[in-house]
Amino acid sequence: MSTSEFVYNGRGARVVFGSGSLTHIGREMRELDVGRALIISGQDQGALVTSVAGQLSASAVGVFDRAAMHVPADLVVEAGSVAASLEADCLIAVGGGSAIGLAKAIALESSLPIIAVPTTYSGSEMTPIFGITEGGLKRTGTSSRVLPKTVIYDPNVTVTLPVALSVTSGINAIAHAAEGLYARDANPLTSLMAEEGIAALARSLPRIVARADNLPGRSDALYGAWLCGAVLGSVGMALHHKLCHTLGGSFNLPHAATHTVVLPHAMAYNAEAAPEAMKRIARALGHHSAAQGLYELARGNGAPVALNELGMVEDQLDQAADIACINAYWNPRPLERDAIRSLLQDAFEGKAPAR
Repeated sequence: MSTSEFVYNGRGARVVFGSGSLTHIGREMRELDVGRALIISGQDQGALVTSVAGQLSASAVGVFDRAAMHVPADLVVEAGSVAASLEADCLIAVGGGSAIGLAKAIALESSLPIIAVPTTYSGSEMTPIFGITEGGLKRTGTSSRVLPKTVIYDPNVTVTLPVALSVTSGINAIAHAAEGLYARDANPLTSLMAEEGIAALARSLPRIVARADNLPGRSDALYGAWLCGAVLGSVGMALHHKLCHTLGGSFNLPHAATHTVVLPHAMAYNAEAAPEAMKRIARALGHHSAAQGLYELARGNGAPVALNELGMVEDQLDQAADIACINAYWNPRPLERDAIRSLLQDAFEGKAPAR
């Protein structure tokens, strides 16, 4: 990558960061000149949704609390109909990637502005990327219509995120930055954000494991997730994300945990083709090896390291390899079906990444 020739596409989301920043949500609606919000969430965010609705009073015209992993297409239709029937003029997505993903899918058709309140480290709130699953296949795309207008990062709302999910969500965020470092359209600014984001998450996750209510650790993790999400929203992804979309959309594996398991193996697959990126990832992790460092970060903090822990069946690995190789896409190392099948076998068994 040359520092004298590159293109950087900045994204226009307004970011409100800091402990207690959720109290500004009414102000942020006024900034957008909207007054009828449909709150989108999962069923596990009841207390937080009640708090948001209470702050907004009559400006909260409804709640759709059935967001689901991988954004099922029929759910998008149903939630979109609810938004239309309530004459909502904005969406407030409260939760992780499922809630934000559902809000994005609604906005794709309706162009309703989104205010995102992330409760995990997924990074979806910083991207124009959407994904919708139908017929066992996950379709992804990009559109400026789905990029949230405002993102409220309040570390207080992440304190109740279970420790196990905090770790997998954080490593999911790291995956965005790791692939961003060898993206075709990487540039000096996104690479700086990527390395800093990985470092922030790598140092914060063990602190959260040690004490779930460690607010400085939670704040550092949310800061890292913001940076990693910004990278995801600015440059292209490659093999790792394709594999995880395949495993999630076609085999219904949990999103963040799948990223956690696959990431070290995807880094090992691309290591020789992207040596500078691997040096930066390793440096951010404080380890001699990017792939091994990621594996140890997961295992050392109690995260799953094997696809067989997530419900994957070994007989499905051939199909997964075939799907992952459909529709040619860029990767620093050419896609080799047999090598990808071997990668999936190692990930299935939970082996350390191949050297």
